[in-house]
Amino acid sequence: MSKKPKILGYLGPQGTFSEQAAELYQSRTENREFLLQPLSSIMELILAADAGKIHQAVVPLENSLEGPVALTLDMLAHEVDLKMAAEIVLSVRHHLLARKGTDLKDIEKVVSHPQALGQCRTFLQRHLHEAELVTTSSTAEAAKVVAESKDKWAAIGNAAAAAVYRLEILASDIQDNRANATRFCVLGKEDCSHPTGDDKTSIVFSPRQNRPGILYEQLREFASRGIDLTRIESRPAKSVLGEYLFFIDVAGHKTDPNTAAALEAVAATSSFFKILGSYARWKEE
Repeated sequence: MSKKPKILGYLGPQGTFSEQAAELYQSRTENREFLLQPLSSIMELILAADAGKIHQAVVPLENSLEGPVALTLDMLAHEVDLKMAAEIVLSVRHHLLARKGTDLKDIEKVVSHPQALGQCRTFLQRHLHEAELVTTSSTAEAAKVVAESKDKWAAIGNAAAAAVYRLEILASDIQDNRANATRFCVLGKEDCSHPTGDDKTSIVFSPRQNRPGILYEQLREFASRGIDLTRIESRPAKSVLGEYLFFIDVAGHKTDPNTAAALEAVAATSSFFKILGSYARWKEE
């Protein structure tokens, strides 16, 4: 009897940065039998993983230029019971793509994912300030739209999308910053239960009392134990105006005695507390 393959979902269609991240994750894991499957939205990806329709989902978490992906954070906090099993950091190179024979000066509309448009503001303002900007669900979807259109449109996407949809690269590396990178997380029912010696733990919490110094006191639980905070974000708690959830990444695995003690102390002073997972810190090969 053949073993049923595990499905690794990513934000499609073919040719997205999410697909690149999924392929990179697959190449580094023991689960080489993963079957990659594109889904149409981040919400669909996360809900499919939560319902067990796919084994894991690769979703964007934050970008070095545009900051956090709010939908991913909000769904992890409020809507699903999923764990972060891994992180992937992908260098992002954006290109301007168009049908062959299109001239840069003739482009009337630029389509792409909102984050990609935001990451290329300087180029767009300098070279295409009169073009209409239109958002799509992904950079690959933008390439597909442009390939199927007979109008003078362009897409912002990667080289893989250009190859898949047979588009010409009119301009390369148009992102505002050459250090542009997106951090993806792999979501599933379980995180990485065994420490590797170089791990992170992600949590989300809300202080029990809204008073001066309460967040400082909670964060001091990590500082007093010599635990590094690698990221902190805030999002509305979606209950009362002025109430926030704090998303924090700390160095260390949740089973490390020091880390476990700090997490327990923060949980004791929180009205809402959730461990989103422990996983190996990403390393460039």
